Amino acid sequence: MSMMPIINFDEHFADYTSAWMKEHQGDYATYDEMEADLPKVYMMFLNTRAAWLGSLTPGSYFTQFEDPKVLVDWMHEYCRQGVPVPDLLTEQITFVGKPCEKRLVELLKDPEAGEEAKMLAIGLLREMGSTLPKMLYINWQLDRDEKDEMKDNALDSLREMGETAVQPMLQAVREANAAGQEALLDVLSNYPGNEQIFQLAIRLFRDHPEKRALFAGYLARIGDPRALTELEEAAREKEMSYLTFIEIRNAIEELGGECPEREFEEDPEYDALRGMDLT
Repeated sequence: MSMMPIINFDEHFADYTSAWMKEHQGDYATYDEMEADLPKVYMMFLNTRAAWLGSLTPGSYFTQFEDPKVLVDWMHEYCRQGVPVPDLLTEQITFVGKPCEKRLVELLKDPEAGEEAKMLAIGLLREMGSTLPKMLYINWQLDRDEKDEMKDNALDSLREMGETAVQPMLQAVREANAAGQEALLDVLSNYPGNEQIFQLAIRLFRDHPEKRALFAGYLARIGDPRALTELEEAAREKEMSYLTFIEIRNAIEELGGECPEREFEEDPEYDALRGMDLT
């Protein structure tokens, strides 16, 4: 772990701003006018030599360092100590760029690293356009809970990686649990014309009636009219909420089909939406 100093830049900026506001309060008619100048104050802060940095400016402090291990471990230590990670540090990591990718991925693999540090690492790697953690992110989806912010963050990165992630996801999806298959389909459904993706969506629609609204949306996105048979059959089922029916109806219409007519007069969801004129 880095032994670099852990300095609370937020606190120092707050002190600088407070002193500036006291000095200049007579220059403004309202607080809103003063607040509008805060971006200018921040730039002044960045370019003012500070005793607490050995007379360096805050804006230049982290630019002295380019060693990926030093920078990433430093960010990790900020998180570990519960001190806000300076934007100036994360900006230097992205500026150094590719050399930092491997160290960020090592941080993601570290079982001792906390979620805050890992979330930051995922975001930085995505900002760099890195595909280095592709397989790691896919493997995270294989055994996951339905709600997992960190793995959802990784999923967003897989989405941004584009087609380069599609084939590895298809190879792995059969090994995923139900939540993992659902998560991967959320990305894969953006790539119509692939038979394996279509069959995955149809199977999940069929096997999870409690989530048919969700999977109907994915089938509509995939755009294969072969899904109409399954969707129209589901639309006729008696035990179905009105909200689920709406999503299935939308999918059928999106695919060029005609949805069977249904009555939902006794469904409280129907009554609520009718009151909002959304039926």
